[in-house]
Amino acid sequence: MYQFVIRRVLLSLPTLLVVSFLIFGMIRLDPDSVVAARLGEGYDPNGQGAQDVKEEYGLDNPFYTEYVRWLGRIVTGDWGQSAVSFKPVLEDMAPKIAVTLELAVIAVLFAVAVGVPIGVLAAMRQDRWPDYVLRSFAILGLSIPGFYIATIVLAVAAYRLEWAPPLGYTDIYENPWANIQQMVLPAFILSLATSASVMRYARTMMLDVLRQDYIRTAWAKGLRERVVIVRHALKNALLPVITVIGLTMATLVGGTVIFETIFTLPGLGTYLLYSVQQRDFEPVQAVTLFFAIAVVVINLLVDLSYTVLDPRARR
Repeated sequence: MYQFVIRRVLLSLPTLLVVSFLIFGMIRLDPDSVVAARLGEGYDPNGQGAQDVKEEYGLDNPFYTEYVRWLGRIVTGDWGQSAVSFKPVLEDMAPKIAVTLELAVIAVLFAVAVGVPIGVLAAMRQDRWPDYVLRSFAILGLSIPGFYIATIVLAVAAYRLEWAPPLGYTDIYENPWANIQQMVLPAFILSLATSASVMRYARTMMLDVLRQDYIRTAWAKGLRERVVIVRHALKNALLPVITVIGLTMATLVGGTVIFETIFTLPGLGTYLLYSVQQRDFEPVQAVTLFFAIAVVVINLLVDLSYTVLDPRARR
């Protein structure tokens, strides 16, 4: 068990190194853009101000030495300083991480609560009208972009129903009810495509399990449908679905960027867009790296969860 965990952790490190190398390198593909972002478009390339900026960010130094130096600062907790707020990037990011994670977690809970039961129901009613209807809604959820649905919902609510959903963000510790009201709608719309994916995968795996011999034996013993589905079929059918849920969780963390902007949530997505608009490249690096680390960590947790849910995976 411990060897499996250590091996998976060690395999994740090269991925993080490659991603960090790409993030660091993409910002420095055009060093002059970094100088222009700090000094403005009309700066003097040979002036003292340009030289100071290049010296501050090591733009004249060899790429690999600056990468190693930057990676060392990341490991020690120094993720850079914002050129706009003049604060450490981690200090700016800290309150925003909670907002993004809360939105992503609630969206995953919606996806599981909606996708798994609908997928199981579609499998139990295979090739009947409930199956066709539910699959049609799943295809619809996958086809329509979530940001388009969010825009339509807000427009219809404001102009047709004369009702504005609660926007902004209230800390859950200050006012839990206000926080829930503000997070439910964006999280639900964000989860629609994920719910459709979970539903389709749950249906496929449930159909595969229902064709197994031990399920036929359970039916032959005269067990009730609920007992056969819940106690015998569902447990084995959900094991592969966990992988899909984990991958979609990683996708949702990055997908919160647009939804935070639409619903004015002060999360990492809003911070990233603001930093891009202000040409503040250190926060852009930091947020992008955080999203990459979140994806790797989530995938690692999914792999480790298999060892708990399925003892065969430990071998």
